[in-house]
Amino acid sequence: MYVICGVDEAGKGSVLGPMVIAGVSAPDMDIVASTGVADSKTLSRNRREIIYREITENFLFACRIISAEEIDRLRAEILMNEIVAQAHAEVIRKLPSCTAFVDACDVNAERYGRTVGGYAGDGYSVISEHKADVRYAVVSAASVVAKVTRDRCIDLLHEEFGNFGSGYPSDPLTIQFLEDYIKEFMQPPSCARTSWETTRRIMDRLSQATLFDF
Repeated sequence: MYVICGVDEAGKGSVLGPMVIAGVSAPDMDIVASTGVADSKTLSRNRREIIYREITENFLFACRIISAEEIDRLRAEILMNEIVAQAHAEVIRKLPSCTAFVDACDVNAERYGRTVGGYAGDGYSVISEHKADVRYAVVSAASVVAKVTRDRCIDLLHEEFGNFGSGYPSDPLTIQFLEDYIKEFMQPPSCARTSWETTRRIMDRLSQATLFDF
């Protein structure tokens, strides 16, 4: 009987590419821990792929992929944390469980749990904590599924746009790609989140430079 699930996301703060929310449902925490799963950020990509296969072959899982375009559209109406909370709840509803463990995306973890629980509806007990992906094996499993799924999405985008790195604002390769693309095409690529401050700042700077050159 699948009585617990864990939910986590990858790509929340990236400027390029999608955000992926993943959930994993299991009979109990110990059986998930026996896979040797750990927070995806501590694992090499090769190790994540190995654990991903073990998780998806032995447990139930679900994903929600939110494109950059959809994020921009949703952010025109609600805050990013609300987008994540709704997606967490959507994944929870896809999986059989009565207790859901989620990695809190709000400074107030308890409040975030109430928000997710409200979207999920009756019948779910939501336990929301910071660093849940470290504390609970089932959330670690979800973090691996989310990260591997997003990695594969990024690989496809690299085939389309060339290697732009991780897609995060902290990655110099990502920023260089974004600047070069906007300079050439006078607009961000379709994989960019135009509502992100990073994108707006580059657009504004290049726009000012163009006016000055003129």
